[in-house]
Amino acid sequence: MTLMLVIVLAAALAVGVYLIMIYNSLVQVKHNVSKAWANIEVLLKQRHDELPKLIETCKQYMKFEQDTLQRVVDARSRVFAATQAQDIDALGRAEGALRVGLGNLFAVAEAYPELKSNASFQQLQSRISSLEDSIADRREFYNESVNINNVRIEQVPDVIVARLFGFGVFKLLEFTATEIEDVDVKQLFQASETGR
Repeated sequence: MTLMLVIVLAAALAVGVYLIMIYNSLVQVKHNVSKAWANIEVLLKQRHDELPKLIETCKQYMKFEQDTLQRVVDARSRVFAATQAQDIDALGRAEGALRVGLGNLFAVAEAYPELKSNASFQQLQSRISSLEDSIADRREFYNESVNINNVRIEQVPDVIVARLFGFGVFKLLEFTATEIEDVDVKQLFQASETGR
């Protein structure tokens, strides 16, 4: 009887330790998603702070391109609001609009030689382009972290612990249709020529 009790206790202890290991692993995966999101927020904040400087620089030269500038300002506001609300769907849409707006702004800027040669514009354009690349990298890392989390909480035996302790699914930060389509730079140049 004593041997049987020892075996049962050892098995219960082994199962308990195994469940604790799964729980700790799921906690780490969940926090990796949070860390990846925080990294995106830092870069979005940096870009958010740089965009007004770019808009002000462009306003000095692009008197006839107020629509282009306004679209960037509006998209910037939507990105900020979605980031504050941690609304992944809205952020994806707002990011798409902002990226298209910035692409349009940089393409239209080609029609303004004084603006293109302005040192402040060149520095801001370079800084924002660098931030865009970093955001894309962080976005990929975030989506990978989300995917790892979402797969883990559906796999056996992790699903048991995940349901027992309320681990949930995170949403991927997805591209909008406008963000993945090519920008027609030729059309942008023609629009900027007719607008002047």
